[in-house]
Amino acid sequence: MLWYWLVAGAAAVLAILSLRGERGRAAYAPTRHAEHPATLPPASVIVPVKGEDEGLRENLAALAALDYPDFELIVAARTAADIPHVMLPAKVRVVLAHGHDPDTGEKVQNLAAAVKAVRKRSEILAFADSDGRVTRGWLRALAAPLAEHGVGAATGFRWFTPSPAGFWTLLRGVWDAVAAGTLGPGDNSFAWGGAVAVYKETFFAARVPEYWKGAVSDDYALAAAIHAAGLSIAWAPGALTPCFERLPARRLFAWMRRQMMITRCYNRRLWGTALAAHVVYCGGMAAAVAASALGHRAILWALAAQLVPGMLKGLNRARLASQSLPELRAWFRRHTWAHAVWTPLATWAWLVALASSALGDTIEWRGNRYPLRPPGWMVNKRL
Repeated sequence: MLWYWLVAGAAAVLAILSLRGERGRAAYAPTRHAEHPATLPPASVIVPVKGEDEGLRENLAALAALDYPDFELIVAARTAADIPHVMLPAKVRVVLAHGHDPDTGEKVQNLAAAVKAVRKRSEILAFADSDGRVTRGWLRALAAPLAEHGVGAATGFRWFTPSPAGFWTLLRGVWDAVAAGTLGPGDNSFAWGGAVAVYKETFFAARVPEYWKGAVSDDYALAAAIHAAGLSIAWAPGALTPCFERLPARRLFAWMRRQMMITRCYNRRLWGTALAAHVVYCGGMAAAVAASALGHRAILWALAAQLVPGMLKGLNRARLASQSLPELRAWFRRHTWAHAVWTPLATWAWLVALASSALGDTIEWRGNRYPLRPPGWMVNKRL
């Protein structure tokens, strides 16, 4: 019985401690939303495209309609065959990379080619993903933190808003929102490639192109370069990006495993911490249920102490997301409950994804297979 209490008790303590920072996040987000930058420098928005994503026409149209005084939209691809031409907005530039570097991801090569082609007067480089549908204020939200001292990049994140929201697509959103919940005031450990901006001068001073060389993950490599330059990554909650894509179960867990394999390669400390925490969380749940089945009902209090903080965090994540996406208020009214009630289920999904990502050194993305190497390995190799 003592063993049950030790495991379940440790999980409950860890869950309660995880609530630290939630108040700071809740206070920080409205402050960012209320910002009105005095200046909005000219910007180039780059989105890589490879084939027809669900809702691609609408996603690109949203990028073309940003509420920003001076920006250009660039669609980047390896070849013209990768771009469904009927999907392109009227005012868009197309950059074809024709990349053949076997050590570097195709997406990274496309982005690097687009950066070289941006117009001279652009001062900000912003990167989006083709499966996200940005809001009109997305670029303004990313540009605002860049003017602050010591900030090297600003990042948003995605929020899965599938409609209709089936079981697996909704579970994906609850699972993914946990990562969004780690973003907050101060420096952040990662940037998300679907909503990230950096001053062009900083981009080159921090040697991001060199970190991209030999990389599969553009965002983790960019984050590594920014941090290596002694700069921070600011969270821009107004750049939260709705994603309407739906995935069946057979593709969902493959997608989760790939995300965690990339994290293990590019941020092993973050991956290891997450794995250890979820072993404790799930072990605590299992121990409490097992002890209860043996008649030790009192241990259910430890289970409640573990589950309630996580469910409250899920509820807070959804509440902050709804503030960032008032256009989707109806969606949040229907589905916010899942981000609380399904948090325990998502915890087990996290454990499965993390454990399954412990082995393997290659990933498959969009029909290509890539070896995983640590960030900046080409930079360090030359040194």
